[in-house]
Amino acid sequence: MPRITLGQWAEDVVNWLTTHIGPFFDFISTVVNGMYNGVEWVLGGPTPLLMAGILAVIAFWMRGLLAGVLTYVGFALIDSIQQWDAAMQSLALTVVAGAVAIVLAVPIGIWAARKRATSAVIRPILDVMQTLPAFVYLIPAIIFFSLGTVPAVIATIVFAMPVGVRMTELGIRQVDEELVEAADAFGTPPGKTLLRVQLPLALPTIMAGVNQVIMLALSMVVIGGMVGADGLGKVVYGAISQVNIGLGFEGGVSVVILAIFLDRITGALGDQVSPLGRRALAKLRASVHGLGVIHYRPRPAVGVAGVVILALVAGGLGLFGGNGSSSGGTAPTASANVGKGQAVKIGSFNWDESIASANLWKAMLDARGFKASVNTFDPGAAFTGLSTGSIDYLTDAWLPTTHASYMKQYGKNYTDLGKWYDQTSLEVSVPSYVKGVKTMADLKGKSKEFGGKIIGIEPGAGEMGLLKSKVLPGYGLDKEYQLVSGSTAGMLAELKRDYAQKKPVAVVLWTPHWAYSKYQMTKLSDPKGLWGKGDSIHNLANKTSDSKLPQVSQWMKNFHMTESQLSSLEASIQDAGQGQTAKGVQDWMKKNPGVLDKFTPLPGQKVNVGKGASVRVGGFNGWDESIATAALWQAVLEDRGYKVTNNTYDAGAGFTGLSRGNFDFLTDAWLPTTHAAYWKQYGSKLDKEGKWFDQTSLEVSVPSYVKGVKTMADLKGKSKEFGGKIIGIEPGAGEMGLLKSKVLPGYGLDKEYKLVSGSTAGMLAELKRDYAQKKPVAVVLWTPHWAYSKFSMTKLSDPKGLWGKGDSIYNVANKNFAKSNPTVTKWLQDFRMTEPQLSSLEASIQDAGQGKVMQGVRNWMKKNPSIVDTMAPAKAG
Repeated sequence: MPRITLGQWAEDVVNWLTTHIGPFFDFISTVVNGMYNGVEWVLGGPTPLLMAGILAVIAFWMRGLLAGVLTYVGFALIDSIQQWDAAMQSLALTVVAGAVAIVLAVPIGIWAARKRATSAVIRPILDVMQTLPAFVYLIPAIIFFSLGTVPAVIATIVFAMPVGVRMTELGIRQVDEELVEAADAFGTPPGKTLLRVQLPLALPTIMAGVNQVIMLALSMVVIGGMVGADGLGKVVYGAISQVNIGLGFEGGVSVVILAIFLDRITGALGDQVSPLGRRALAKLRASVHGLGVIHYRPRPAVGVAGVVILALVAGGLGLFGGNGSSSGGTAPTASANVGKGQAVKIGSFNWDESIASANLWKAMLDARGFKASVNTFDPGAAFTGLSTGSIDYLTDAWLPTTHASYMKQYGKNYTDLGKWYDQTSLEVSVPSYVKGVKTMADLKGKSKEFGGKIIGIEPGAGEMGLLKSKVLPGYGLDKEYQLVSGSTAGMLAELKRDYAQKKPVAVVLWTPHWAYSKYQMTKLSDPKGLWGKGDSIHNLANKTSDSKLPQVSQWMKNFHMTESQLSSLEASIQDAGQGQTAKGVQDWMKKNPGVLDKFTPLPGQKVNVGKGASVRVGGFNGWDESIATAALWQAVLEDRGYKVTNNTYDAGAGFTGLSRGNFDFLTDAWLPTTHAAYWKQYGSKLDKEGKWFDQTSLEVSVPSYVKGVKTMADLKGKSKEFGGKIIGIEPGAGEMGLLKSKVLPGYGLDKEYKLVSGSTAGMLAELKRDYAQKKPVAVVLWTPHWAYSKFSMTKLSDPKGLWGKGDSIYNVANKNFAKSNPTVTKWLQDFRMTEPQLSSLEASIQDAGQGKVMQGVRNWMKKNPSIVDTMAPAKAG
């Protein structure tokens, strides 16, 4: 039977509605936000214990003295476990959603009770609304109303309303028909019959429905925490994601207290408004003697007066309008007020590095004058929200694998701001007490030991797709093991339970992850390399946000964290304690006072760090990236108060002079291959001061007009066409040695071609001359190189992988330099450049003209005003 694309039809409907009636959804969003903000202002305004007193008076009025005392104790407990703000936010959401649901449900229920046709139409709709999984409501709610409060309220209304409709209809239908007929016989209009006969008698059932609407609303509000709704839902969801038993218990207890309060109050309200209920209460009071004080309830006027008096006290003491607590950020100084109050919305997941990096950015942006907020979402909701503009930035996109499915779906709406962490890996892990399982291959034949299962995470995660489609089949495990998908929280809970019982368990994990510090685990190695190289962690921006917040985007593009920085930040947050993320971040920033200026440098900030100290920079003749970066460092260091000299050398002379201390550092050491010979000779006298470019490759290239030559193997038998020569560079270059000793013999070209050594300048001159005449020529090249932008070239691929992985470009200094210049050394170690940055810098130098290198650098720096603060962060003053 052909597949019915029901899901696609539903998606098309949602897309059509979003496109054609978007302003209507915006209007609803504005109204709901206004209602929520008003209720939350009232509930969250007074100090916690005063508000607890107001709620206790309401309970005293509605249920009696004992209920009032227990209410006060319950809400005081919520305050004591630091869940007050979240509880009031959840109460506000419940009140707004419940009130709207009741306002809609009661009239529809009355209509259904009075019209059989209406009932017949509404009943299946209510069936769908009640039985459709609650999580499903969140999907269209996110699309229509973005992330945060509004989708949670809308989904809650849809989820809670059916029971109100059904109970209202049931209550009216249960009214004795003879009473209705008697009213009709006396000539009572239908409307008055409804108001004076049916509704009063149906009121107990209707109020039971109201009670259930409120309770269902509270349960759905918690689920709304997955899409960024504030309140206890966020607390509980965060505890689930992190398997935090303590936080989960505190959030759960707070929900229970709210639920009991709302249940008892709405139940008492039903007794108060119903004639039958009032008579029952009167009988109860008459039957109570000795303990009457416990069941005493004040008259309505007294109860209202008590609430009003407490509210006036709160207002008179200035307790409304928030408690004025700080978010933990530092107040921006006038010189640091770059943001001028501009809002920045940052999204995160309940992943430790995500929470840490997002809150670090919040603290730094607040210090720079922005008004930053951080909200935590399920990954799917976060990527959806980023695509719609509900949030501006995500700081934890694992690419290209883990979050590949989200990028495929929403990537066109994102700007990738680059990777800030590059030491991740994906793996299956087992507890270290499981013996004889060290690699993926070791799992073969041991499925019974692990219950035939590998415990996975979210089904949409790219890691899960890669494991299922490539890794398991590659090791012959796909028929033997079931990959159980679920959630990260579920996987961690399973690991915790089995670990405590010393049971074998195989789980999907990744690095970095706190589980490795909590449990003794064995990462199963991947001898076949099927996992690939692992992910990098990227900052992503919504495309509109990227252009709206250019300074923030520029800072994020230049952002990099080391393993030690990230782990110490996470540890500081853990040490700060539950609910004290902002404090943990501030504590870490105090211990790392330079990070603010490093990660968010102030444009144009002039700081005389060097105070005239001498720094000698070296570069290589004819190597464009060397000349460009050496000149860039000269300009940056001069702006920091150093006296800089910059000289260029032949590669051999450069390494020799550096080893002898004739100058301080080189910016262009290609290792481990190209400059291997020099490093072997002089490395004992030199220090690597960090790699700043990691996307290089070595290759032989031919002009694109040479047809039929795409790979190294294609050169076979065509030596006459190229004059029997491959034009090389300096004979001492590692690339030349590798080509001669490994690559040419590997493709059987060593007897057919002569590798002509000389210089880079000579190779480029030969290329230019032959290119102008459209003559076939094969030259030794590398990436990055400006020749690829000037000439249309074909990089000959290396199917045998004989070139290896290519080089990284390092700053290299004389060993004595770090001791005498620790600040500059630290700047060099942290320096990074992207391919677009480097190519645009080289282009600016070329555009400036011959002999005007520094002018080209200065022109480029004007277009990148934060580059000095990024490369050489320093505190002003």
